[in-house]
Amino acid sequence: MPETGPNKLTSKATLIGFVIVAGAFALLASVQRWIDLEFLPGAATVERISVTGQQMSPALTLVSLAALAAALVLTIAGKTFRRIIGGLIVLLGVGLSYAGLTAVTDPLAGASGVIEEVSGIAGEAQSTLLSSSAVSIWPTLTVVIGALLALSGLLVLIFGGRWKAAGRKYESGGAQAKQRSATAPTDDRISDWDALSDGGDPTDFDER
Repeated sequence: MPETGPNKLTSKATLIGFVIVAGAFALLASVQRWIDLEFLPGAATVERISVTGQQMSPALTLVSLAALAAALVLTIAGKTFRRIIGGLIVLLGVGLSYAGLTAVTDPLAGASGVIEEVSGIAGEAQSTLLSSSAVSIWPTLTVVIGALLALSGLLVLIFGGRWKAAGRKYESGGAQAKQRSATAPTDDRISDWDALSDGGDPTDFDER
C-alpha cells in the first residue's frame, strides 16, 4: 500500500530527515555562545565571560542526542511504535524551545552557576556585579527549531501510521524460500517411494 498524505511534507523520508537536521542543529547550538557578560571592575576574577548553551541548559545535549536517536528508530519502527516516537519528538521539541526561551527572557538564571564560579556570589545579588549583558541569536534560533521539531513530531504522530512498512516484500520472499526448502525434501522422498514401488532402485541416480 503506497504512502498516503496531503503532500511530500508528511512523507517518511521528509519527516525523518527534518528530525535529524533539528537534532544536529540543537547539538551545534549547545556549544555556541548564548550570552556575554561583562563585570564591574573588581566584581569577579575576570572582566567578561561568555556562557554556552550547554552551560545554561545542560539538558540540551541529551535532548539533541535523543532527537537523533528517535530519527534512527523511526526508520525501522512499526505502526504503533511510530506514534510513540512521534509523541516523544513533540516533547523533545518543547524542551528545546523552553531552554531557548528561558535564555532569552531570563539569561541570568541560566548563567548563575558560571557567575558564581568567577565571583563567589550567588542569588539575586549577581545582577549587581554586571555592567552589561548581551544575548546572542542562538537561544532564539533554538526556540524556533524546537517548535519545528515539535511540529514534525506531531506530523509523525498523525501520518506515521500510513507509512509503508519497510522490508515487507523481502520478508515474504524469504518466507517463500523457506517454504520451498521445507517441501523439497518431502518431494524427493515421495519420488523415492514411487521408484521403489515400480521395482526400481531409488539409490540408482543414473536411472533418473
